[in-house]
Amino acid sequence: MTEPITWTCTGCALLCEDIQVFIKDNRVEKVEHACLKGKARVYRCKHTAISTVDQDEVDVNTAISQAAKILEKAKNPLLYGWSNSTSEAQVAGIELAQTLGACIDSTSSFCQGITINEIMNGSVPSCTLEDVREKADVVIYWGADPMSSHPRHLSKYSYFPRGELRQRGYEEDRTAICIDITESRTAKICKGMFFSIPPGGDAEFMRALMDGLAGRVPKLSYDFDVKRILELAAVLKKAEFGVIFVGLGLVYSIKEEFDLISEFMSTLNKFSNFFLIPMAGHFNMRGFNHNLHEKTGFIHRVAFTKNGPVPGVEYSVVEQLKHGADAVMVVGSDPLASLPLSITRRLKDIPLILVDPCSNLTSRVADVTIPCGASGIEVGGTAVRLDGRKMDISPLIRGNGLSDEMVVRRIMEEVS
Repeated sequence: MTEPITWTCTGCALLCEDIQVFIKDNRVEKVEHACLKGKARVYRCKHTAISTVDQDEVDVNTAISQAAKILEKAKNPLLYGWSNSTSEAQVAGIELAQTLGACIDSTSSFCQGITINEIMNGSVPSCTLEDVREKADVVIYWGADPMSSHPRHLSKYSYFPRGELRQRGYEEDRTAICIDITESRTAKICKGMFFSIPPGGDAEFMRALMDGLAGRVPKLSYDFDVKRILELAAVLKKAEFGVIFVGLGLVYSIKEEFDLISEFMSTLNKFSNFFLIPMAGHFNMRGFNHNLHEKTGFIHRVAFTKNGPVPGVEYSVVEQLKHGADAVMVVGSDPLASLPLSITRRLKDIPLILVDPCSNLTSRVADVTIPCGASGIEVGGTAVRLDGRKMDISPLIRGNGLSDEMVVRRIMEEVS
């Protein structure tokens, strides 16, 4: 067997950079060190899409031309997706949105975008995964189950490794805490530090913890042992380097009062030293936020107008699909699989373009489909890890099609 190449995995936003892949005759023979999600990314991410217009197969040039005509004709086009694309493709998409005077949004719009925004505007402190591995003595998984969503998270960075300041590892040097509504796989390894709260009870639990930190008796409307909250507050106070990994369970629970996160972190850091990292899922979801912020000062939900880029909830994918957009181009996403049917139903009534390497639910109703190379498999570039670190990505095999960046730029050439 040939010598392995070292690959940065795009199976999730951990972007593990130590994966060994054996290639022979432009085909993957074997993958080592990757988790099941990483291996699935390698073996299952293959071209299954074809170029179509009105569900009839056409050549890619025809599909690109038709996509350009749809976008040119539209008065209020929406460009959406991007989290499974390289940063280079995302930048091309932002430039296309500016050229069209379109709205642009990503999958972060309805999940971790709100957390990333708090970090990028300086409201809450964050750190790198390497900092966690080398320094963290208290790790909180709040509304998150990384053993299921990011399988190498605990073993590579957050709990099990020996670190520069944590030589005795999880046995003595690290405390893992899980706060969630159910006892997840991650919660089971937390050695009695699992705190089960009712659905929607996160904000109240967070306020109770702040009371405990401040030396007040916590108050809760639901049944919970106050003594356990005080014990948890005591653990947090003693932390030398603490990290909270924020999952969607917490985001969805308190998104209407997300300022509470900033207040909680400020309270924590009066007594100890805590940082926050969002548990982004798609491998380059955070990359879009960084790239759009660099171009516009905003991380998502932007409309390009004659007066420049304008942010607003009304420019989100959800609001635009309800009643705003009159044409949609989706890149690297499958909204029919990930968004509620009540919202995506309208995609059948307006022109829809899909740029993706694979056939999916959205391709079944798309007016135009354009296949592209799979990012991280057939296409290289850069991406941003869930902690904000920029990473290089190399392709594993040679693909036959255009990259998603090239597709977007080809469309831009035809509408310019």
